[in-house]
Amino acid sequence: MTDDLLARVRDVLPGVRRDLEALVRIESVSADPERAGEVQRSAEAVRDLCAAEGFDARITSADGGRPAVIAHKRSGRDGAKTVLLYAHHDVQPENDHADWESPPFEPTERDSPSGRRLFARGAADDKAGIAAHLGALRVHGDDLPVNVVMFVEGEEEVGSPSLPAFLREHLDDLRSDVIVIADSGNWDIGVPALTTSLRGLVRLDVEVRTLTHAVHSGMWGGLVPDSLMTLARLIATCHDDEGNVAVEGLYAGPAASVEYPEERLRTESGALPDVQWIGTGSTVERLWTRPSLSVIGLTAPKAEGSSNTLVPAATARLSLRIAPGDSVANARDALTRHLEKHVPWGAELTITPVDSGEPTLIDATGPAYDAARAAFTEAWDGTEPIDMGVGGSIPFIAEFLDAFPEAGVLVTGVEDPDTRAHGANEGLHLAEFERVIHAEALLLSKLGEL
Repeated sequence: MTDDLLARVRDVLPGVRRDLEALVRIESVSADPERAGEVQRSAEAVRDLCAAEGFDARITSADGGRPAVIAHKRSGRDGAKTVLLYAHHDVQPENDHADWESPPFEPTERDSPSGRRLFARGAADDKAGIAAHLGALRVHGDDLPVNVVMFVEGEEEVGSPSLPAFLREHLDDLRSDVIVIADSGNWDIGVPALTTSLRGLVRLDVEVRTLTHAVHSGMWGGLVPDSLMTLARLIATCHDDEGNVAVEGLYAGPAASVEYPEERLRTESGALPDVQWIGTGSTVERLWTRPSLSVIGLTAPKAEGSSNTLVPAATARLSLRIAPGDSVANARDALTRHLEKHVPWGAELTITPVDSGEPTLIDATGPAYDAARAAFTEAWDGTEPIDMGVGGSIPFIAEFLDAFPEAGVLVTGVEDPDTRAHGANEGLHLAEFERVIHAEALLLSKLGEL
């Protein structure tokens, strides 16, 4: 059976590749209002692909959100389980085209250090997730071992703002026994993974004001603190000398015992050779299960063309990643208390929430996870999957866990350490993509046996 299934994967793969490339050519950037028509066109293309596989497929939305696709297809088997397959059809902005080695919306195959890749925005994140689902379904054709619900979202890259309303409105349409979320990645080329934890996110804009208006730095410097200096001192209090987050009240937990080689860390992160790592504890704890705090933006005069004046106000956007086991409410309160306590020299402090997302910790036990581990091990020729944490945030996973507490939620994906999702030259590793389709086809078979 295994050889036959793999043969069918290879039979459907060329068509899946063609459909993926067609999806990639649609510039479905959900953050760009001028490309709303492209997001709609992308949803229509996904709907048509599902309908071609015999699904009852429609485009829908909730609370003014961007278009999503829900599609259903029933198995002919009595008592079959229902499996929801999730992916998203919207993509990140491509940013500066000059940073790309080939046009960002023209899928281009070429060599990479780890093998042949298909390069384009969305080639991996997450149109390959859609294609992997379609590939696994085509392997089984009309002999589906399970009932299937396809849910392809159109606003994941802008934080899924309408998802809570969507889940409430379409709860019965999406209800399932197992949910497969194809929006993460694998540990390495040749090493599969199941994502079992993700950090949450709290973003704040922090404004410091020391003056009602700008004044001459020669006349008033040395007496009046400028806002940039004040803001810098405030931000510096958020870390200790070793680089650990020094905000009291945040949660930190243990992580799986996984080795992360130094050479791989340097390569994947892009850190310069002499840059030291910050924080204490194991590498994966610092990346997956401890908080991190980054300054991701500043509102202040540019250095070029600046005048000899004390700047009256400056703003920093802080991005706090919170550990699984913490909560948005606790983390936001802890950071707010810290900033209010440490703002220097009596400066006026204004804190404005930007957005947030809850962390996720998945109980990776039970029949669905047993089936997934067996399927992945088989597809990767005996290499067992690693239970992997992710330092980034996918807040909608927590929404799924809340909406469907009885369902087994499996977080899988097509990415690898050199995918470069969200960056220039995003690429899908083609040999691993075949394994992903094989693994999901096997998973559906095994879930059909439960």
